[in-house]
Amino acid sequence: MIIDLQDAADPRVGDYTQLTDVQLRRLREPAEGLYIAESPRVFRRALAAGHRPRSFLMTSKWLPDMADVLVAYPHVPVFVGSPELLAEVIGFNLHRGALAAMHRPAPVPLSQALDAARRVAVLEDIVDQTNLGAIFRSAAALDVDAVLISPRCGDPLYRRSIRVSMGTVFQIPWVRVDDWPGALDLLHQQGFTTAALALAQNAITLDELADRRHDRLALILGTEGEGLAAATLAAVDCTVRIPMAGGVDSLNVAAAGAVAFWACRP
Repeated sequence: MIIDLQDAADPRVGDYTQLTDVQLRRLREPAEGLYIAESPRVFRRALAAGHRPRSFLMTSKWLPDMADVLVAYPHVPVFVGSPELLAEVIGFNLHRGALAAMHRPAPVPLSQALDAARRVAVLEDIVDQTNLGAIFRSAAALDVDAVLISPRCGDPLYRRSIRVSMGTVFQIPWVRVDDWPGALDLLHQQGFTTAALALAQNAITLDELADRRHDRLALILGTEGEGLAAATLAAVDCTVRIPMAGGVDSLNVAAAGAVAFWACRP
């Protein structure tokens, strides 16, 4: 259902307004049950994962490329406007051609996410959306079966996280846990060894952890600045460090996650 957009203030495109206001969008999107998928490649992955579109927003030149999607969803509004008008709506130039407002899927139950999982990533208070998306991309690529995120962690369905993850956030189950670090007890009950990546005197090396070949392993990554909380470090089975050279003390959390996921793959 193609709609020629004439006015940036049209209430029908309210899902797309103020996209550059990060704090507002982080609050608004979960509350309204939506998220924004940026670029045809990304929202094609969302659709392939079974997510439902609310509407599409694009310039007219993208209509031929999107023909198959529009045929598949004939009753979903497709708002079409000039690049200048769309920039006025969303707050920036739409270089990737098209956006989709998507219905946010129902949360995955924790029991379902852990049911057959052998490798789990646990993210504590990671708020940088680029890091969050990069961790999900590495997790999907390196045999991580599920991701748990703490209550104060960023939103994996924020558009920057989705874009950086290249849409892989749609293919790996993730759960926001309400009880943290209490959720570690549940992981232990489910037979997971919990390993925290942190610079600590009693830390074993990543090679040592990998050599133990744990059947079920949860790798815990901490916030970008302060790292993991003391209560978390006290509750895990072991603390792990990645040996560094060249006078470097640590890696970026997304890079550290990728290295750990690779080393500990089942």
